[in-house]
Amino acid sequence: MSSPPDSECKLIRPAVPYDGKQGFSYLEGISAESCGATGIAMMLLTVPPGGRAKAHMHEAHETAVFVLSGEVETFYGHNLEHRIVTKAGDMFYIPAGMPHLPVNRSATEFCSAVIARTDPREQESVILLPELESRAD
Repeated sequence: MSSPPDSECKLIRPAVPYDGKQGFSYLEGISAESCGATGIAMMLLTVPPGGRAKAHMHEAHETAVFVLSGEVETFYGHNLEHRIVTKAGDMFYIPAGMPHLPVNRSATEFCSAVIARTDPREQESVILLPELESRAD
């Protein structure tokens, strides 16, 4: 089985961070913009000590998180009524349309994670949910 003539493998070495709508800075990896991906995006997220995202959801895209170091408390659910703490080595799945808000409660430790989404244009499906912000205090 051969690949279409315009397909090729691409090496991505993330170097320049970008600011996401969610309030964090990411290192872009795989995306429509970086390599022509059509069904996936993957990036590196480092959450600083005390860092907190804005409440948000990814309307029609699933998210998979692999925590490399540190830990994050994530509030999730339609009213952010649930919470889970993910630590280094954990994998965390967030279904499409699920409101969530991650928080790094540590005063000294960074948390790093690889994030993959079924959205090759990673930021396009981000919907901010300011009405839920206070539920994670």
